[in-house]
Amino acid sequence: YPEQFPQYLQMIRRTTDTFAGRLDVRLGLEADFLPGWNGLNEFLRRQLQENPFHYVLGSVHPHIREYLDLHDDGDPVKFQQTYFTHLAEAAESGLFDAISHPDLVKNCSPKDWDLPRVFDHVRRCLDRIAATGVAMELNTSGMLKVIPEFNPSPAILAEMQARSIPVVLGSDSHVPRRVGDRFEEAMDVLAGVGYTQVSFFLDRKRRAVPIPQARASLTPVAVAAG
Repeated sequence: YPEQFPQYLQMIRRTTDTFAGRLDVRLGLEADFLPGWNGLNEFLRRQLQENPFHYVLGSVHPHIREYLDLHDDGDPVKFQQTYFTHLAEAAESGLFDAISHPDLVKNCSPKDWDLPRVFDHVRRCLDRIAATGVAMELNTSGMLKVIPEFNPSPAILAEMQARSIPVVLGSDSHVPRRVGDRFEEAMDVLAGVGYTQVSFFLDRKRRAVPIPQARASLTPVAVAAG
């Protein structure tokens, strides 16, 4: 909720001070991009300008009620195409550093998901995203969804690589034990489609790291249960 945002900033500042010299704590945000919801993008623009974020992840969540009410007319193929169009529009908005969990829409109605049926449209949207220089995410939490594969699938990831779209890794770790979940496997997938680097952001500027270096940086961390 917007009224909780000052508490989030306080928590980050407090954690940064507490772990200074031991842990690198950075201010980030995942923000919804919801075309058709008047005023949301301007609210986001002000929020991003007024706060010292290191990283802003833009998300289109096609399963939330507000999105469905605005964009679902009962035609699943049209809905899937609209979703990918909105990913391109999110990149073109200039609000975000990276676009999260591409192809999440396949889990809205798995029985209606057929990538070849919409692949030409997906490619056109990836052309638009590539032109912006915005990164895209390989999200490992897709393995926990109805269609158990990373978001995006290797086929879309290969199209991203062909367009030199930078990639960041994410695990959607809503619980501590999933921080960095399956990142080694994700880097194998990236290398398998031709990527040689992964990216991260500091002060909203992208930094690229060779995959072997990123893999070597992974350190197992014990997390208390609960």
